[in-house]
Amino acid sequence: MTNTTVPRSSAAETRRAIGNTIRGSSGNLVEWYDVYVYTVFATYFEGQFFEESEKNSTVYVYAIFAITFVMRPVGSWFFGRFADRHGRRAALTVSVSLMALCSLMIAAVPSQAVIGMAAPIVLVIARLVQGFATGGEYGTSATYMSEAATRERRGFFSSFQYVTLIGGHVLAQFTLLILQSVLTEAQLREFGWRIAFAVGGVAAVVVFWLRRTMDESLPEDVIEAAKAGKDPGAGSMRTLLTQYWRPLLLCFLITLGGTVAFYTYSVNAPAIVKTAFKGEGMTATWVNLAGLIFLMVLQPVGGVISDRIGRKPMLVFFGVGGVFYTYVLITYLPQTRSPLASFALVAVGYVILTGYTSINALVKSELFPAQVRALGVGVGYALANSIFGGTAPLIYQAAKEQGHVPLFIGYVTVCIAVSLVVYVFFLRNKAETYLDRERGSAFKA
Repeated sequence: MTNTTVPRSSAAETRRAIGNTIRGSSGNLVEWYDVYVYTVFATYFEGQFFEESEKNSTVYVYAIFAITFVMRPVGSWFFGRFADRHGRRAALTVSVSLMALCSLMIAAVPSQAVIGMAAPIVLVIARLVQGFATGGEYGTSATYMSEAATRERRGFFSSFQYVTLIGGHVLAQFTLLILQSVLTEAQLREFGWRIAFAVGGVAAVVVFWLRRTMDESLPEDVIEAAKAGKDPGAGSMRTLLTQYWRPLLLCFLITLGGTVAFYTYSVNAPAIVKTAFKGEGMTATWVNLAGLIFLMVLQPVGGVISDRIGRKPMLVFFGVGGVFYTYVLITYLPQTRSPLASFALVAVGYVILTGYTSINALVKSELFPAQVRALGVGVGYALANSIFGGTAPLIYQAAKEQGHVPLFIGYVTVCIAVSLVVYVFFLRNKAETYLDRERGSAFKA
């Protein structure tokens, strides 16, 4: 029965939501640090794995970054099924353990000069496993954060998934800044980058404990029914594809433009800043760090706004802004030599991006019932993320080398425009969702 008269959450419920959000998002922070430390330190370790020219080795490194996204749909299927049958907490604990193991593996692998082609092979294997774990992290984390939130503050609490997702990138940039201040360029290339990967592996030990102590958001009777085989549809791909294919398709299309914009604005843009300030590594790092902190702080602001005006206006704001601003960002950022101007260009892009990032996890979680929520969110996100998002850095690098950057801009703009059409015509603002039915309405007293 639809519940439209649930009282406001009690102080105890709010405290519980805060505690679970902290414990759940801390693992997200470490996992995404492990993802982004790769791109942040790519220019320093590429020579350890490839003996090609600087141009080719950079393309190879970003190609490895792109192919790891192949494993995200597999991870989303595995961990989504696991989370819908055995609980969100168990799935999140396993995923962070895998990420930690692979980060330590990358930190320890000898260079190509020592073990030959085995070095890049180990790098590829480690990144593929990390892609598998990340695929499981997003859907399960999005589900957990949405379910653990109080009903009237779902936008705010669920926004912390992207606070910590972006925070992982901030932490990676901050690690680079610290290492740049104590090590020389040569030392960073020789061994400094290994320290950065080791940090992610060690941090996961603390997160492992935190995740084991957080509350389970999936009701115990649902877990027991799934384990006993009384609910064969729980975590079932067949159920997802036959009964919930429409929300799955919607999840994919909502993600399409957002994931391309996210990697273009938060991975390509910092790389452009690095190139623009080549020889001024500290300047570029400070600009990128300030920009990402700004983006991180914006997330709960976007979540709070969505709790007042609804989710749809936020997505439409992102779509319209992204369609018009991508050309400005990618065209003028490489030409800018003023740190303040570079920050301003990136910051405007991050304001626009927040319309998507702050609430997209919640919007997707609201599309599915609890029995297939982690699976549906994970698979829908991972497919779009793998095809469009993860390939954006590689496509940009290749377009830049061939002098076809305008084509890349057009590609990103079209992707965002496709999602904008979905936001405008296929989403209803403040409409009742599966989460509303299960845990109380977000917008009705």
